Amino acid sequence: MFNARLQKLTEQYRALIERENPVDPEWDNGLYERFCHPVLTAAHTPLFWRYDLNAATNPHLMERMGINAVFNPGAVEVDGKILLMCRVEGADRKSFFAVAESESGVDGFRFWDEPVIMPEIDNSPATNVYDMRVTHHEDGWFYGLFCAERHVAGGAIDTADAQCGIARSKDLKTWERLPDLQTPSPQQRNVVLHPEFVNGKYALYTRPQDSFIDTGSGGGIGWGLAVSMNPAVVHAELLIEPRVYHTINEAKNGDGPPPIKTPNGWLHFAHGVRNTAAGLRYVVYAFLCDLDDPSRVIARPGGYLIAPYGDERVGDVSNVTFCNGAVLRENGDLLIYYASSDTRTHVARTTLDKMLDYLHNTPPDGLTSAACVDQRLDLIRRNRALLANGASAAVKAALG
Repeated sequence: MFNARLQKLTEQYRALIERENPVDPEWDNGLYERFCHPVLTAAHTPLFWRYDLNAATNPHLMERMGINAVFNPGAVEVDGKILLMCRVEGADRKSFFAVAESESGVDGFRFWDEPVIMPEIDNSPATNVYDMRVTHHEDGWFYGLFCAERHVAGGAIDTADAQCGIARSKDLKTWERLPDLQTPSPQQRNVVLHPEFVNGKYALYTRPQDSFIDTGSGGGIGWGLAVSMNPAVVHAELLIEPRVYHTINEAKNGDGPPPIKTPNGWLHFAHGVRNTAAGLRYVVYAFLCDLDDPSRVIARPGGYLIAPYGDERVGDVSNVTFCNGAVLRENGDLLIYYASSDTRTHVARTTLDKMLDYLHNTPPDGLTSAACVDQRLDLIRRNRALLANGASAAVKAALG
């Protein structure tokens, strides 16, 4: 029985990790491609992470240490391979980091044999760590910035403190833990390190908040400079991407992957959160910052870039898409890694040319219904004029 069950599990696992991931033929918005399957799920984690494979100690071949989800990965390309620094959540609710790699970036991901061993801060161990942004900085180090969550001693059982944990590595295997980020804000999460020095300093995109869940009276994506990463101390935070009433980021927002350098500016992906009758809704949006002054936003298309679609809507925390990893490949392909509903990891694929077109030519949020109607009327009337002035047959068919 043991051997037959092990053979069955092995065959199922191999079929999963070797499965091709075709482009979803039902999705087409002209900007990016979606794929038929997630790139990583709990089932992609190695069998020997979950099962005791010794027949003497596990005769029924039970799953001894379950995996609940694989999501919110940081992403880098090293030697032509895409490496995802995944948040892996066990059945016990504890998250840890693990690296999965693929040559294509859309399928064939395989986890390294062992999870990341993340050193603790001796006097302040974290209860949970998650959502690492990986920056390959011009100083030569890979930096991992992640949320380090701790229980507040003496508080209620669910009282927590969120701070930005920092570690660095040369190979993504052996990590040196550095002190947590220090800022004027009581709590920090979703902090991102800019990949280049700015005026000789390390630049960080912060997300100041007053408590573990709520951003408080302010909130938004901040900007600060630090003279060192060991320790990293930001004395002043400038709010560069604020929350705005009745928009996709009314409740809160935070930066995603490290910004990508383009000829037109620094490309950012971020998450925006709004409240609904069914709870919080998370979407991914994009904006562009000035090349010479990365603290200045120069393009901000209205609305979301990626929202939960189809089965992505359902999971541990439903109605969520979240991105903290993206890679621009040498051939111009842009791979955007996003998680759905805190459960699984997907990829969207586009090109840099398409993204820059989107950023520069999509109208910003009009902020009122009347202004948004004006924007749409402008589009409608330009299209009607095109039809009246002898549009092509294809355009005439599309315009009715």
